[in-house]
Amino acid sequence: MVMKLERIRNNLFTEPLASAVSENLTVAAVLFPLLFKDNELHVLFTKRTQTVKVHKGQISFPGGVQDSHDENLLATALREAQEEIGLKPEDVEILGALDPIATVTTGFQVHSFVGLIPYPYGFQPNGKEVAEILTVPLHFLADDNNWSRRSYHAGDQPFDAYFISYENYRIWGATARILKIFFERNGIKLNIKWAMES
Repeated sequence: MVMKLERIRNNLFTEPLASAVSENLTVAAVLFPLLFKDNELHVLFTKRTQTVKVHKGQISFPGGVQDSHDENLLATALREAQEEIGLKPEDVEILGALDPIATVTTGFQVHSFVGLIPYPYGFQPNGKEVAEILTVPLHFLADDNNWSRRSYHAGDQPFDAYFISYENYRIWGATARILKIFFERNGIKLNIKWAMES
């Protein structure tokens, strides 16, 4: 599945959706970075360190909690990307926004902004938060053969968790849900199989 940049731009929201925030949720924002590598679109992720407060060792998008000094949620996403990987805000072309999601167990409402970034780039990972930067071809992420799902419970609430296996990495949780929303916005319905119970 080849996705064109103009198609992506046309299918995204121009502004983040207004969404009521439960008093139990902390507002956060992430940057969903797209880049051209080997003449095709890739998605940039970070692998979190084992010393961060939440989501230790997970594959994620650059991002974090909204600060009182941030002008808006986009400013939050860009500030966090600069702090985490040294990506300057002026080097990001924002293509649009996605539907916000709530994390199931950690209590965040996450707003996502899709941006095109230059590559190669002189990234400067913050060693306290980022163990590694990786890029994954967009066509790989759009292939539902690389996805699986499992059913879980958070208290009495059932939910489906999605997983993507790429080389030695596993993308799951909020990051996988954001990816799924991205593809749905672009007209790609993933037929995700249930994982075999082991």
